[in-house]
Amino acid sequence: MNQMRIGRLLTFGSIVFFVLVLAIGLWLSRDDPKLNGSQINPASEAYDFRLTDQNGFPYQLSDHRGKLVVLFFGYTHCPDVCPMTLAQFRDIKDSLGQESDQVEFVFVTVDPEQDSVNRMKEYVDSFDPKFFGLTGTSPELEPVWKNYGVYLEKHPGENGSVDTVDHSTRTYLIDPRGKLILTYPFGFDTDLMVQDLQYLITSSNS
Repeated sequence: MNQMRIGRLLTFGSIVFFVLVLAIGLWLSRDDPKLNGSQINPASEAYDFRLTDQNGFPYQLSDHRGKLVVLFFGYTHCPDVCPMTLAQFRDIKDSLGQESDQVEFVFVTVDPEQDSVNRMKEYVDSFDPKFFGLTGTSPELEPVWKNYGVYLEKHPGENGSVDTVDHSTRTYLIDPRGKLILTYPFGFDTDLMVQDLQYLITSSNS
């Protein structure tokens, strides 16, 4: 075999190798068609935080690696979006059955002035005492809101009524490695969220 033919074979082999690597790269970076939520591609490291749960215990996000975390930001005096979202979380948990022990549902306040530990416990436990309701001081919470892109605007109550807060309504999904991989808009189909969680539970256990 002459040198020219060897050179052509090597060039052809290099092209095939490059195309194969490119195809694998595209395959690895593609959106997973089996997931229904809005995918974050590539997945990013979920911002770690330490807050206080409704039982007065510290909650450090990174301590909960190995589980899926469904995360929502709201407040206990919210008239509509927050109770509807937590009710949806309860329905999702019920649909998952025994698999729900691999998922944590976390509710983080956007209203620390009104959401004390006791208030958070009364509110979150009314949906499910195994949910985590997190609060803290404004300096503790502000970097959390910022890093998750949470919008909020507080409106003082009139004539002794409670304050209200306009806030973003997206739900975040963090995988067992601590990666932020999916988000869902308010009102997203419950069954499709359950499908995503079941798929990710199966994938993480395989």
